[in-house]
Amino acid sequence: MNTFRALVVSKTESGQSADFAEWTEDQLMPGDVTIRVSHSSVNYKDGLAVTGKSPIIRHYPLIPGIDLAGKVTKSSHPRWKVGDDVVLGGWGVGESHHGGFAQVARVKGDWLVPLSKGWKPEDAMAVGVAGYTSMLCVMALEEQGVKPDQGEVLVTGAAGGVGSVAIVLLAKLGFKVAASTRRPNEADYLKSLGATSIVDAAELNTPVKALAKTRWAAAIDSVGSTTLANVLSQIVPEGSVAACGLAQGMDLPTSVAPFILRGVRLIGINSVTTPLPRREATWARLARDLDLAKLHSLTTTVGLSDVPQVAAEIVAGKTRGRVVVDVNR
Repeated sequence: MNTFRALVVSKTESGQSADFAEWTEDQLMPGDVTIRVSHSSVNYKDGLAVTGKSPIIRHYPLIPGIDLAGKVTKSSHPRWKVGDDVVLGGWGVGESHHGGFAQVARVKGDWLVPLSKGWKPEDAMAVGVAGYTSMLCVMALEEQGVKPDQGEVLVTGAAGGVGSVAIVLLAKLGFKVAASTRRPNEADYLKSLGATSIVDAAELNTPVKALAKTRWAAAIDSVGSTTLANVLSQIVPEGSVAACGLAQGMDLPTSVAPFILRGVRLIGINSVTTPLPRREATWARLARDLDLAKLHSLTTTVGLSDVPQVAAEIVAGKTRGRVVVDVNR
């Protein structure tokens, strides 16, 4: 029986361990589409899952990896046939269903979207869940009427995957972007992506005022906690914030003041169970509006063996941009 290589997280007495193993297809979970995976990526949630820093994994043993791209090898789903190039992100993959850090995956066909025309699988994974979430955030701000002539848009966690892609997207669409980072040495990198100004993240990690001096027309936040609370207090009247992450924490030490006195809108972004029509529209926008040359400039590619190390680095805030995983390397 043919085997494939996978990174498998198992439960231990002290927590969990992540080890490489040779699996067979009969060890995979049920699904109506089998995929020969070529690429995945390391997202912040993957870092938490592999290191065990947060209880992301809900089933042991589990192959982590919340996104993947590859070619269909078996299908009983009406939308997909053998040879189709497909992309998957979210839907509990890498959390409760075996994910992308393996050479083979079996999933539900309803979770899949086609690889964008003219793109390679590694392009799709350079986007991955992080970049896909960035596009959801940008679309949410647009739907709230945010326009380039209204002022700067703040992006927190700017050197990370979500932040980096968000800057590229916003700059391409004509927005002035303020990039917030705790790493001042990344200023040149962020400006190369299109940021027009750099904000020290420490400025947003101070005691929260109910209403502070207004600074930004809108924001994309992947940090949460005190940072998000301070951002909300500094958004202009009728401005909007798209919130998609919790790197700093799940709490939100704010008040109703920004919402009822300035009409600030807080939009939650859920990239895990996005309905198919919205998901397809988001990938279509990425294919249209994302500068692939800029995407490649913010992307690093590693092999499957490198994932545990990269997972630890991304949780520690030591990575930059996007990290693609060539699972056959």
